[in-house]
Amino acid sequence: MVMEFIIVFFVGRKAMKLSMKMSKMLIPTQREVPAEAEIKSHQLMLRAGMMRKSAAGIYNYLPLGLKVLRKVENIIRNSMDNHDAIEVLMPALLPAESYMASGRWEVFGDNMFRLKDRNGRDFCLGPTHEELFTELVKNEIHSYKDLPKTIYQIQTKYRDESRPRFGIMRGREFVMKDAYSFDLTEEGLDKSYKNMYKAYCEAFDKLKLDYTIVDADSGAMGGSGSQEFMVKSDVGEDTIAYCDACGYAANSEKAACLPEIIACPEGDLELKEIYTPDVKTIEDLMKFFNADPKLFVKTLIYRAEDRVVAVMVRGDREVNEVKLINHLGVNEISLADAATVAEVTGADVGFAGPIGIKCEILMDAEVSEMKNFIVGANKTDYHYLNVQIGRDFTPDATLDLRTIVTGDKCPKCGQQIKTAQGIEVGHIFKLGTKYSDALGCSFLDEKGNDVTAIMGCYGIGVSRCIAAIIEQNCDENGIIWPVAVAPYEAIVVPVNTSDEIQRQVAEEIYSKFLEAGIETIMDDRDERAGVKFKDADLIGIPARITVGKFAKEGIVEFKLRNSDEVLKLSPSEAAEKVIEYIRSER
Repeated sequence: MVMEFIIVFFVGRKAMKLSMKMSKMLIPTQREVPAEAEIKSHQLMLRAGMMRKSAAGIYNYLPLGLKVLRKVENIIRNSMDNHDAIEVLMPALLPAESYMASGRWEVFGDNMFRLKDRNGRDFCLGPTHEELFTELVKNEIHSYKDLPKTIYQIQTKYRDESRPRFGIMRGREFVMKDAYSFDLTEEGLDKSYKNMYKAYCEAFDKLKLDYTIVDADSGAMGGSGSQEFMVKSDVGEDTIAYCDACGYAANSEKAACLPEIIACPEGDLELKEIYTPDVKTIEDLMKFFNADPKLFVKTLIYRAEDRVVAVMVRGDREVNEVKLINHLGVNEISLADAATVAEVTGADVGFAGPIGIKCEILMDAEVSEMKNFIVGANKTDYHYLNVQIGRDFTPDATLDLRTIVTGDKCPKCGQQIKTAQGIEVGHIFKLGTKYSDALGCSFLDEKGNDVTAIMGCYGIGVSRCIAAIIEQNCDENGIIWPVAVAPYEAIVVPVNTSDEIQRQVAEEIYSKFLEAGIETIMDDRDERAGVKFKDADLIGIPARITVGKFAKEGIVEFKLRNSDEVLKLSPSEAAEKVIEYIRSER
């Protein structure tokens, strides 16, 4: 009889446990779909016993989930190390002073977990670490001879999301890889940026993610340019705009919009005030005027910190609030309340328009191509017909303020744009000197001059990658892990553990896998075969060998999780097939 044992071997600097008997494991699988889980990855991580909820947006990783997390971390770590990045570990509890110096103590607002120590000093749980890395380099590196440097960490981050949801897709506590490059010149930043771009492609390829790289908005991080690594998924919270003709791709928050020229009524038509009782929405206006929504212009009133602005877009368009925030140079905006709307329009909500309004007017560029259109009259129950720009009102600014949609023209080649939902798994930024200026991070160049560091920032949502992998690799039976991130690479299932022959054959195969360095789990539980098969499929182990009643005839079953084919082979043939497959997929 083969005794149970565990082999530990070292891959570089990382130790990895190869085997385990399932009877010794903590794998609390569930048959029913948890009511709290809305998307596949959340459902399957709970059902497969990978994690359990502690509080909204906060989860415990159980053994299988932790193994996957560590594998994802190591793939990312290896890709960073391969591209000359240096790993450190920063604290999660951060003093407020650095964030105050950069201005982000206020920018993060309610999303930041804040606390005071016993002496009344302000701290936060780190939402991101630009400031801390900048201060580290400021204090430790002083000469151009020590540059360039790219430094990274893999660490837990904390953000007090208003709506944590979708399991680890958007949590309040999550694992992130964040890296920061420091250079003396823009040319140096370009090289560091391209190097991290390659590292990210290497990591996501190894994770077997089907991803798209898109131009993105830099948001609160600041900087001159950025790109996101997006995994296409119906449950993604971001929208990707892309063009098959030229390869253009951008987050819809960033994508530039070309005006669509439409046929409007011609001539210098007279401005008319039309009584429109209780007609407030575009749908109401379409019915009332029996007209296409493209002939209307809606005016939305926003409050932007201490400013109130009116934003005009065509009736069938949506305001791109990220573009609006960037233009206004504020941290956040919100639709104005009824009292503010009444103050600047003199009317109820639903009747706002540009003529006579008492606030700044920002107009989408598409509206500038229109004439004789319909707008609210700033008078309850009234709209204006035949409005013309210049004659009836003049905007304070005209710019791209709308969100791109399917069918729009590609801003690069003019062909039709398509859109899809996506999960952001990585984001790279050219930060420039935003943080190094604020925190005084500079170096002496060859001539002895003090030069401000030029920074890049590079983030990967490590825990979010797990959810993205599951979303792209699952079926009605459970998860289908790529070998590189599977909690175990192979599973041996003796159907009847009280059968001496089945047990002995299973132990022999199990031992052979250990000798070959295959991470193996054996389901030695006293359970029905159907339960074992369902759990194996649910957990998603890539390769399975079933030892059943034909074991006494020297036959076992070989099956891959990503295939329906079942092969009847000798134990040695089946074991060799598993070993060959696992090694080819690592």
